[in-house]
Amino acid sequence: MRLSRKALGIPYAIFLVLFVAAPLLVLVYFAFTNGKGQFTVANFTGFFTDPNTLGTLFYSLCIALVTTAVCLLIAYPTAYFLAKSRFHRNGVLIMIFVLPMWINFTLRITALKEILTLIEGNLAYFPFLNSVIGMVYDFLPFMILPLYNTILRLDDSLIEAAKDLGANDRSAFFKITLPLSMPGIISGVAMVFLPSMTNYVVLDMLYNSTYIMGSLIGSYFSAYNWNGGSMIALILLAIICIFTILTGGDEEENRRMGGSLL
Repeated sequence: MRLSRKALGIPYAIFLVLFVAAPLLVLVYFAFTNGKGQFTVANFTGFFTDPNTLGTLFYSLCIALVTTAVCLLIAYPTAYFLAKSRFHRNGVLIMIFVLPMWINFTLRITALKEILTLIEGNLAYFPFLNSVIGMVYDFLPFMILPLYNTILRLDDSLIEAAKDLGANDRSAFFKITLPLSMPGIISGVAMVFLPSMTNYVVLDMLYNSTYIMGSLIGSYFSAYNWNGGSMIALILLAIICIFTILTGGDEEENRRMGGSLL
């Protein structure tokens, strides 16, 4: 018996309903109710009037922005070098950047903590710096891979044409290479910025921090305050949706320039 395309999509639809739509509805319900199940918006007004939660949000944004900027500064020249050299032909990229990610996350962060302890002596003295180092160490491959994937598929004839018309290497890069690699930049920024706002595990393992939004949500649910935790999670979801909409303009270009990694 041959199944239609709609029938083949039924398992995926069931999965979406059970594990995406249903949890989201539960989240919305608790975010807009109090402990007695009554409708209220006090959870949201309390968030935007509490200096502690606003401070945590600001600190999380600062860590995410600095982490994303550092990852981009490191990842772009690395991806450019790998895409324009012979390394992209023999799987060196996979060996250098993907294989280490197979190592247990706890082991990698623990090793980083030992290195930072040897250098600094006490991690608590430099909390923001250590947070950024830990985040960059964790998310750098997610910035390199989309950049590499995009730069690898740039048409070199465009650079040659620009140089034939009198452009030097600098002008060709800023007017040809950089604009055409924007889909990879946007994809990498989205993959680094949003998770680094909530990945409190890195901070907790480095120096027992509870500063960023992910740890704040965890503290609410640990105290069985599902209403407050759901409210913060819903606000972060709204931020993610806004960020996705703002960066979705290059989606068509990303599909055109993109493709498989290898």
